[in-house]
Amino acid sequence: MRTALEWIGNLTARVEAMLNRLQSPLLLAIRLYWGGQFAQDGWGKLTHLARVTEFFASLNLPAPAMTALLVALVEFGGGLLFLVGLASRFTSLVLFVNMTVAYLSVPDDRVNFTHILSNPSDFYGATPYTYWFAALLILILGPGSLALDEWLRRRNLFVHKH
Repeated sequence: MRTALEWIGNLTARVEAMLNRLQSPLLLAIRLYWGGQFAQDGWGKLTHLARVTEFFASLNLPAPAMTALLVALVEFGGGLLFLVGLASRFTSLVLFVNMTVAYLSVPDDRVNFTHILSNPSDFYGATPYTYWFAALLILILGPGSLALDEWLRRRNLFVHKH
């Protein structure tokens, strides 16, 4: 019986080690794809500020022109930083807050946000969800070893304390 448990333990350890090696490539894929999406959406907002301002005014957001510009810059610049993995946790926090506000600002999404537990399909079916979740993943897990943050840390150009 002891040998069967040892065999299962060894197999589990090997599978875990293999899966751990996939963590950074997965985080890189998340950053590349969703960083690109954030940047693309931000660029779209920057090049159509009047339309975004009008939409924000319809939501009764304060200072809609300034808010539109701020959101566009956060998504464009934050998306680029997210993509390369620079200031990753701070950038992820800003993008996460931005997407939380998006959930809470649009009436249909606001309802979806409150359905996190009662009707989760409304929550994860809403437009901001995948952006929100990608930012949350990098915020919690970090950018992985294939990020500019890690490259700078290894060269002692970036102070990173755990």
